[in-house]
Amino acid sequence: MEFLTNYLERLLWPPERPQHHERASRRRTVARYAYALLRDLMLGDLSLRAMSLVYTTMLAIVPLLAFSFSLLQGLGFHRELEPLLNNFLAPLGPRSGELTQRIIEFVDNVSGSALLGLSILLLILSALSMAQKVEGSFNFVWRVDRPRSFARRFSEYLSVMLIAPLLMSVAMGFTASLASETVRTRLEQMGAIGGWLARLSGLAPYALVIAAFSFLYVFVPNTRVKLKPAACGGLFAGVLWAGSGSVFTSFVVSLSRYEAIYSGFAIVLVAMLWLYLSWLILLLGAQLAFYLQNPDYLRLGQRTEVMSNGLRERLALSAMLLIARDFDKPGHGWRVESLAARIRIPRHLLEPVIGSLMSADLVTQTSEQRLMPARDPHGINACDILDAVRNADRDPHHAPGGDWNATVQNIHLRVESAIREALGTCSLADMVDQDTRAEAAVAPAAAVSPAAADAPAATDAPVAADAGAPQTGSRTVSRR
Repeated sequence: MEFLTNYLERLLWPPERPQHHERASRRRTVARYAYALLRDLMLGDLSLRAMSLVYTTMLAIVPLLAFSFSLLQGLGFHRELEPLLNNFLAPLGPRSGELTQRIIEFVDNVSGSALLGLSILLLILSALSMAQKVEGSFNFVWRVDRPRSFARRFSEYLSVMLIAPLLMSVAMGFTASLASETVRTRLEQMGAIGGWLARLSGLAPYALVIAAFSFLYVFVPNTRVKLKPAACGGLFAGVLWAGSGSVFTSFVVSLSRYEAIYSGFAIVLVAMLWLYLSWLILLLGAQLAFYLQNPDYLRLGQRTEVMSNGLRERLALSAMLLIARDFDKPGHGWRVESLAARIRIPRHLLEPVIGSLMSADLVTQTSEQRLMPARDPHGINACDILDAVRNADRDPHHAPGGDWNATVQNIHLRVESAIREALGTCSLADMVDQDTRAEAAVAPAAAVSPAAADAPAATDAPVAADAGAPQTGSRTVSRR
């Protein structure tokens, strides 16, 4: 398996890209995305999370539907819940109607007078628990280590739980109206345009599914997701989900002879299989959206690259310098993705460095995911920045001072002493001042010499660059 993976990666990512036709390049790009999705699917992480979500869904579906039913009942839309559920369970074949009726009976048993006081609180907590599981799976796909806080989770997910049932009911009502014979007859009377509109109206349910998936990809992960990758992922997952529904229906019909063996449990097992397939498709769409927004991860996947200590230190110094220099400018605070583009480094290499700086209380993050110094730059020493990334992997359960050889210990102390003596009391504010003076000195020379426009930009790092170190580019690069 490893040999095949290495062969495909050499084929899709050749060391030296030859000159070839643009169409061939597009085919290779599509093949890279297909390879990345198949690789992640074969690794099994997405499959395990989909199975976990099946278990959570089975426990939370009745409380969640009961909560939605009570809201829709007060608004007069509660009759739309049953066809919405029936459409989702339609791939289960002839038994889908029976399962829908059973779920509605459970919902009726816990709705009404039961949704009072402590009961409604338990229902909300059960739904929030399911939302937390879903967020955890999406955060895994998007490489997000920090979930939402409980306060944010409660407020944001409760808002969606209040609004989503109403929006889904209105959308389903609109879709049902388009599918009615009266509307179709009127459209067909409009001529050719009406005929096209009548055909397009049949795609309304699929458009609704794609829109719902795209919304989940934007809203659920605890990170900033762009609309275009989310829409592409939603289109991929929606089409795959609709296509798999027809295939799954045929599969269920072919397994009808096993009902004699499983009896009443057959419909439950089939429902669990459909839930698993639905969650797996949803996670695959999220994975595609992630790769579209972060193509640097296509070859890497969930693997992590090992960085040298020198590269980590340079990344930390460069990131802190840029963050401290621009955080107070209106609308110019850096995000991780824009900072990675500015330093010209893949985002997956910068993220662990930013995490180490945040753990050392040197960097904090606003509600808009913008980075800023956690305290006054005059109080942040350059040695503090280096220590944050050099000690990031230290095991807290083991004492740093072991039974070291005296010669080794002496060399280590000399290195540490030399570093601190060289940096002295240099603070982050001093680094910003030095960088500002350097840019001011370069600006007049660039204005005098026409060839200066073709010269490489000065680096933002306060230390000399070497081979393999990230180089910062021109300040005209977009920061968002």
